Amino acid sequence: MTFVYLVLAIVAEVIATSALKASLGFTRPLPSLVVVVGYGLAFYLLSLVLRTLPVGVAYAIWAGLGIVLVTLVGIVIFGEKPDLPAVVGISLIVAGVVMLQVFSKMNVH
Repeated sequence: MTFVYLVLAIVAEVIATSALKASLGFTRPLPSLVVVVGYGLAFYLLSLVLRTLPVGVAYAIWAGLGIVLVTLVGIVIFGEKPDLPAVVGISLIVAGVVMLQVFSKMNVH
């Protein structure tokens, strides 16, 4: 269940971050509510993940996948266009997350 909680936490964080942009500085009520609920759910789920996964590994996966997914949302929904350095940087983040999962023995207590 740990990785299910982590995936759900990441999805909630990505939704909240996307709504943060749509909230226009908390001037739009519905996106603002999605931000508050999304981040609350994300951090609650992350707290469950931290019962069994080391904080460094959990946060690396959270941050890495969150960056990738938020970037994809930015491209698809907000029409943002990452340049080559952004694509390379995001690729390196993904490589780091894969390395943690495949090669690190730190991924369980």
